[in-house]
Amino acid sequence: MEYVQSSIATLHELDDPRPSAPIERASVVVPMTEREYAGLAADRVLTTLEDLNPARVIVPLRAPPTRVTSFRQWLATYDLTLEVLWCDGPRISKLLEGAGLEGRSGKGRDVWLALGRAAKEEFVVVHDADTVSYDSSFLTRLLFPLAHGFKFTKGYYARVEDRQLYGRLFRLFYVPLIRALRTAHPTSYLRYLDSFRYALAGEFAATAEMVTQIRAPRSWGLEVGTLADAFDAAGFAHTAQVDLGRYEHDHRAVSGPTGLSEMSRSVGETLFRTIAQHDISIDFETLPHRYRNTAKQLLDQYAIDATFNGFEYPRSREREQIETYTKSIQPPGSPDYLPAWSDVDITPSAVVDAAVADADAVNTELTEDDTDSSIE
Repeated sequence: MEYVQSSIATLHELDDPRPSAPIERASVVVPMTEREYAGLAADRVLTTLEDLNPARVIVPLRAPPTRVTSFRQWLATYDLTLEVLWCDGPRISKLLEGAGLEGRSGKGRDVWLALGRAAKEEFVVVHDADTVSYDSSFLTRLLFPLAHGFKFTKGYYARVEDRQLYGRLFRLFYVPLIRALRTAHPTSYLRYLDSFRYALAGEFAATAEMVTQIRAPRSWGLEVGTLADAFDAAGFAHTAQVDLGRYEHDHRAVSGPTGLSEMSRSVGETLFRTIAQHDISIDFETLPHRYRNTAKQLLDQYAIDATFNGFEYPRSREREQIETYTKSIQPPGSPDYLPAWSDVDITPSAVVDAAVADADAVNTELTEDDTDSSIE
């Protein structure tokens, strides 16, 4: 426990705070993929939201057509004002293509599709559905600063489970990379990025006005992209970070299509683009070496911290991850952003109509198939 302030307002968990917050004026966006279906963590999140009763819950869903109907039926069992936006249907694709917004799918695109609708309420909260330790204080803590003049709130927590340190992508990639960059470029923007206790947390809240200014990277870089827009829209004075206490969720492997290695490439690309947008020129020839040195210094610090607490610390595996992440330090490719909702021609209502029509069509097709099978 500590109470140190940083460059942004930091709200600490000193005595299990459960502050009053404008839940009735908030939308909650909970992105899901097919792996969340009827899961214990997702059920905990939704059951908790039932007790809190926010103005609306929006679930942007990335799943194959065969899972959409069962997903909607499951989500309908919760006593919530809940909307499911299926993000992978043909009408959604056609709508985005007509607006010149076609491109790959991913978490960032899913959340962006929901943000337009979510901004109908005064405040918007975004968090993941795989949080085993989710409780009612998460929502109230994230919303509390917004009711007191702040525009953007970011959650933070210690990723400690089973007597081990987790949060590897943040500890071993983001933190040393930002610090290596900040040493070479002591700018306000990099100081802002280095101010967050857990910059890659998926939990944030913002005013509806700020939400409409978010330019979402389509994939895993959403968290970093959001911080870039928060720096421009809220700055140091109107940004807060909030201690969410104990936090447990699913762990990812290093390799594989959704592993930490792939995520590091997306996070790195987004980070480097936002840095360039803030007029900072990166020396990519020397940065991998500077990152590696900074990461290895931190590795020694993590090791002694773990030993101090009697934790296991797999030094060799963490060193291997640093080498893996070093390969992600490359000049970014072409930008792959969705523009701010304030700058697009389509409307949130059009997105909702297309997503619902796509989901209804899938349900009709499945019903007809069942009827045909029974006739046979």
